[in-house]
Amino acid sequence: MSLDVGHESWDIAPARGARPAIPTDRKFVTALARGLEVLRAFTPSEGLLGNGEIAERTRLPKPTVSRLTYTLTKLGYLSHVERLAKYQLAPAALALGYTALANIRIRQLARTHMQEVADYAGAVVALGTRDRLDLIYLELARSKHGAMLRLMQGSRLPIANTAMGRALIAGMPDAERTWLLGYIKRQEGKNWPKVKGNIERATRDFETRGFTLSLGDWERDINAVGVPLTAPDGSGVFAFNCGAPAFHFTREKLESDIGPRLVNMVRNVEVALSGR
Repeated sequence: MSLDVGHESWDIAPARGARPAIPTDRKFVTALARGLEVLRAFTPSEGLLGNGEIAERTRLPKPTVSRLTYTLTKLGYLSHVERLAKYQLAPAALALGYTALANIRIRQLARTHMQEVADYAGAVVALGTRDRLDLIYLELARSKHGAMLRLMQGSRLPIANTAMGRALIAGMPDAERTWLLGYIKRQEGKNWPKVKGNIERATRDFETRGFTLSLGDWERDINAVGVPLTAPDGSGVFAFNCGAPAFHFTREKLESDIGPRLVNMVRNVEVALSGR
């Protein structure tokens, strides 16, 4: 994701439900925000980073990054691999992530329902939510048989061209959707008219059928269906998807079978979340 010069990354696209940081906001602790940006630079596929790489990803000055990585190492959130002159997340940071996952109640309540659909469809069913301009997978259920997608808990996907992302957009409150689409437009540039058309089509699909589709839009040979869920406890908008290789999930199968089945699954999860 490219960022305009002069903006911190949290100012470009803050977390779901959060307002952008305002430079004159006296309650906003910039040093803390920068430290968290350093931790966010690490991903499942890039777990070892040097100060230069972190500076590039966070757009922070390298001397600032050096002080932050030193401090985070002293606090136990990073560990320094001297042989490689790089850092990796340490147990204290991992504990925060596992604690956060453990306290997302929807994961526990949805897991059995997700596995049932995955086994029926011979596919992968995932639960995710928005993190800035990306999706992040919170839970996955894989079929014991059938083709598997190379995804895992914590995987990040683009929001605009995936079934789950389009479902999230369709299920958002109007104000949040308008805010997010403004950032996506800025990110997509000349490709925005096509992206906008796909999102509008997905929103119409959701309004008429309860689910959204992605037919080779994320990866050419992957088809998927997505359904949003607004948590009754006010914790935000989540989405589920069910995806598989295109030869296994044709458009007709998604529209007539998998889509309606995923909608029914999400309704069952909503009932469980409401305690009814």
